[in-house]
Parts: sequence; structure tokens; C-alpha cells
Amino acid sequence: METVDTSSRLARLRELMKENNVDVYVVPSEDSHQSEYIAPCDARREFISGFTGSAGCAVVTLEKASLATDGRYFNQAEKQLDSNWELLKQGLQDVPTWQQWTAEQSSGGKTVGVDPTVITAPDARKLTEKIKKKGGKALVGVKDNLVDLVWGKDRPARPNEPVQALGEEFSGKNFEEKLEDLRKELDKKKSPGFIVSMLDEVAWLYNLRGNDIPYNPVFFSYALVTPTSATLYVDSGKLGAKVKSHLGEAVAIRPYNTIFEEAKALSEYVSVDTPSDEEEGNSSAESSKKKFLISTKTSWALTQNLGGEDKVEEVRSPISDAKAIKNETELEGMRECHIRDGAALIEYFAWLEDELVNKGTTLDEVEGADKLEQFRSKHKHFVGLSFDTISSTGANAAVIHYSPERGNCATIDPKAVYLCDSGAQYLDGTTDTTRTLHFGEPSELEKKAYTLVLKGNIALDRAVFPKGTTGYALDMLARQFLWEEGLDYRHGTGHGVGSYLNVHEGPIGIGTRIQYAEVALSPGNVISDEPGYYEDGKFGVRIENVIMAREASTTHQFGDKPYLGFETVTMVPMCRNLIDESLLTPVEKKWLNDYHAKVYEKTKGFFEEGSIALKWLQRETQAF
Repeated sequence: METVDTSSRLARLRELMKENNVDVYVVPSEDSHQSEYIAPCDARREFISGFTGSAGCAVVTLEKASLATDGRYFNQAEKQLDSNWELLKQGLQDVPTWQQWTAEQSSGGKTVGVDPTVITAPDARKLTEKIKKKGGKALVGVKDNLVDLVWGKDRPARPNEPVQALGEEFSGKNFEEKLEDLRKELDKKKSPGFIVSMLDEVAWLYNLRGNDIPYNPVFFSYALVTPTSATLYVDSGKLGAKVKSHLGEAVAIRPYNTIFEEAKALSEYVSVDTPSDEEEGNSSAESSKKKFLISTKTSWALTQNLGGEDKVEEVRSPISDAKAIKNETELEGMRECHIRDGAALIEYFAWLEDELVNKGTTLDEVEGADKLEQFRSKHKHFVGLSFDTISSTGANAAVIHYSPERGNCATIDPKAVYLCDSGAQYLDGTTDTTRTLHFGEPSELEKKAYTLVLKGNIALDRAVFPKGTTGYALDMLARQFLWEEGLDYRHGTGHGVGSYLNVHEGPIGIGTRIQYAEVALSPGNVISDEPGYYEDGKFGVRIENVIMAREASTTHQFGDKPYLGFETVTMVPMCRNLIDESLLTPVEKKWLNDYHAKVYEKTKGFFEEGSIALKWLQRETQAF
């Protein structure tokens, strides 16, 4: 990980800030659609700060600069930021949030600026309140993104990749049915329409996939759905004849950038021409105006074009909720693609051990990642990776979201811990698996850490809980054994997983984030189970399975509530060499033996008799 000298970039940005009468400038990580993973052209925070992690916010004043990020990236940020930057370690005691830091810098009547397309309306309101409380003047939207102006001609072009239709054999439901379901939600709210701004929501709604953002099969677009119409805002050059035929007459196509000007027209139309039922009944017209529904993730700019917060109703997106509950076709696709993906990982780990231990081959972290992609690519329905493979040896495994750089990464050490967090996109599903291995003699601490993490993984997998339980409530199940030792990890325990969509998918998750307390887990949710432990500068452990929520069979149903449990779909053995069997209970051993028996049965058919992969699989899945 190289440090980037940001001095000249910051100097130019500060010149532009003065020209625009801005004293503090905020540079979020997200794009105009609040995407976690972004296209290279939208990597503004990375460009201005040099920090390449997927989460964080940069704030620049005329004299100093700060970068805020969470515990997944503390080590990485410390290595990548130069001396111009102060690192705000979010979540640590007495460390201000980036919003608090920004507000503090605005005291004395200073103006804070931001590109209004890359911050949500709720976030802009909250930041405005903090600025006012600290004596700042205002938060203003700056029309031209100032970092783009600094970047200039070196800024990558916006992607223009073709869009593909996803067949019903993979989606399990045609888009016309999805539109009707959404319109039922509009009817409940008595709303004239819903504007869809999240890229994965547009893709899911219309059963389309793209390639504008690396690893995420989405495309730059917006959508508008009313009780009688559906519109897709996209550059028409992305749509071939098959996609146009797929959409037919049911969906109107409009240019991508016209969403903003048409939002203004929509706001005026609703204000003038569409009285609500209550208005017609002589109720207060002012209090019952019909409002467009928008997601809480909608940009401040789009909200303003719709007439501001008084003209819209901000809701958790009904598409996000529907997308998170997979149908039977999607669930079966998840099962099948994880079996194939498991076979690829088994073949890779067997190959890697043979090369490192038996042949003494020298391989670096990127060469390992490349070989894993090669093994995956030969399997049915493979499209690409679902994120950049975390192939990490020794101390690098302690960097939670480490990404090896080609030509500048470590050689894989067979005498050290090797952590591999990887996933793929298949037409029938998305995978995300982490396994930690050791090809030599692990230390007692490494074995204990691994086994405590494994116990947490098993505890969450075995959980049975009443309907209505949230991921926030389940989080401690995965941490309890580490907590007993005074240990923990600085990341969530689980995230939602898309169906041939984004590998990180809301609104569900398992962790301490407050949003995970807002949405209960439901049958059909697909989520990761990934506790970990990290010794900075030494090693890291993470074990990740993808699990699916389903109804559980219980002797009783207290309160007449159904109870839920999980089904594991990841099919890759745990590392026997790192397990301290003395720390496992009989129940945990049974779970492990049952799981390994299932892994063996599901994947053995992919390997020839006598092959290195089959021998490795047989060894690793032996019963304890």
C-alpha cells in the first residue's frame, strides 16, 4: 500500500473553495446513487485523499484535512494517508464523527460546501443542524464537483457498458409483477409515484443487469413508477434490441440526465393538478397534498428538484425490502451457485497447498487471487467476481479489507496464516466466502483465535429465534466467545447478499449499526455470517458463510409466532489445522461433522478420482 502525496491536489482544491466562497468542503465516498462500490470516475474521496478503502468521508478546510473511516480500514488508512491528513477513527471513544468535525470547523460563521448529488437529503439536514449549533453559517450545494475540477482531464470517463436482460429462470418473477407489487405500495400511501435512485433497485425492478461498476452488475439509471406508467432513465445506447424487447411497451425510456429537469416538472404537476382524496372531501388541502415517495437514500439534489422535503415523503425503499426477500427460484440459485463456487475454492486451496508445501513454489498474493478466479471462471453461469479478492498472508490478514496490489504485494508464506475472502457473480446468484488457513504449524494463539471465531460462526448458524427478531439482536451470538476472552472485532457480523446483484445488500444485516435494529429478519433473507479476530501486525482470522433465513420447526410457538433459523449454503471445509478441538463442545463438533459431510457430498462430483483436490477435500472433511 503506497502513500500518495496529496499536497498539490489539496492546494488546487482550496483555490476552488475560495472561488466558490466555501470554507469547508465535504467529499463523501458515494456516487449520485449512494453506491457503496463505485465506478472509477466517481472515486473522488480516493483521489483527493489517497485512501482506497470503500468506506469513509474526507473533509477539507482551508488549513487542514481529515479522513473518517471505520474499524475495517484503520490499518489501511494509516498506511495510505500522507501527512496532510488527520485520521478520524470512527467508533472509538472521544473521536468525533466526520459530521461533528465538519461542524466544529464551521464555527465562526463559516460556510460548508458539498456536491448535492452525492449526499442524501436526510444527511444534508442533519449536517445543517450540527453546523448551525456550532455557529457555522450554512451547508450549501456546490453545483460543480470541485474534486472533479481538480482531477480534470485525468478523471476516468463514465462507463457506458451494455445492459442485459435477466431471464425469469434466474429472477423467478417477471418485472410486470414487480411493478404491480410496487403500485400496491403506492396505493397504500396514496402517492402519485416513486422515484428509484439506487442502482441495484432499478436493476432488480426491471430484471436487468449491467457492468458500469466493477464487480456489481448494475448500470447508471433512475426509474419512475406511477400507478399507470413506468419509466427507465438511462442512456439509450446501452440498450440493445433484446433489452428493448424485454421491456416492451410497459416501460418508457428517457435519457439518464433528464431525471432532474423532469423531477421539477413532476413536482409542479403534483402541486397543481392532483388533489388527494382528502382534499376532495374538503379536508385541509395544505396537510394532505399528494407527495412523491423517495428513498431515504435519494440525493439532496434530486430532493430539491422535486420541490424539497415538504413535497416528498422519504421512506425506506419498498423495493429494497422486497429485493431482500428472495423467491424460491433465487434461493435455489443461491444453493446451486454456492456448490459450484465451493468446488472452485476447494480446488484452489488444494492447489495452493500443493504448490507452496510440496513443490516449494513462490507465489504472491495476487498470483493466488488470479488462480482462484481461473478456477471459478470454468464453472457454469460464471459472470465475474463479486468484489476484489482479499488474498492476504501473515500480517496482511490483520488488515480487514486488505487488497493486494499487483507488483507490490507479499509472497504467500506457508508458515503463516493465509486469509482469503472472495466471491463471484453467477447468473443464478452471488457468493461471498472467507476461509482462513495455515499450511504449516500454527501458534497456540492462532489456533485459539480461529476456534473462538469458529464457535461464534456456529452459534449464529444454529440460532433459532422468533419472527420479528433483528440482526442487531443476534450479533452478540457470534461475538460471545471472543468477549469471554476480552476480545472483539471492528466490523459487522453479517450483511445482506444480492441475487446476481450487489454482494453487500440492505436493508438487513447483523451487527451493531442502528439500522440493523430497524428491519426484522424474514424467511428468504440471504445474509453473511462472518465473525473474525485480528492481531495487528501479526495475523487475522475470519470465517464467512452465506446463510439463508427460513422457518424453523419448534416444539412450541410462544405467542403464536413462527420461529426462524438459518440454512447454510456455503460449501467449503473449515481449516482442520487451525481448530483446537478441546475448545469445541459436543454440539459444536456435531455441527462441524454434519457440515463437512454435506460439503463432501455436494462437491465431490466436481473432482476426478485421485486428484489433488479430492484428496484435500477428503482430508479436510474427516469427522472429529
